[in-house]
Amino acid sequence: MEHLLFIETGFGIDVHGQDVTCAAVRAVRDAIHRNSMPGITRFLPNHDLNKMNVTIRLAVPKDKERVDIEKVKAEIPYGTVHVELMDGGMATPSGIVLKDKNDKNDLMYIVNASVEVGY
Repeated sequence: MEHLLFIETGFGIDVHGQDVTCAAVRAVRDAIHRNSMPGITRFLPNHDLNKMNVTIRLAVPKDKERVDIEKVKAEIPYGTVHVELMDGGMATPSGIVLKDKNDKNDLMYIVNASVEVGY
């Protein structure tokens, strides 16, 4: 990305079910859903939202290979989206195993997200 305009950060948790994609999607939503960018088109080539480049960096505690990249990308409505995975986040006990929530163990997954926007 040649021109970085801003970075948003967030985190997401899957308390039951050990679904790392669920936690990753929640982290991206947390990063972007409290923001409005009314003037961003002034900075983009041809004032076109689809000219925006978005890089999502996810710090994932376990099962990185199970992250559904397409589901994560779908959270960004415009532009070209790239997703990078790295070690990080946290897997910590929830204190209970709920079989009806598809728990395999008592871990909850916490994923951190950085969403970089530019062109």
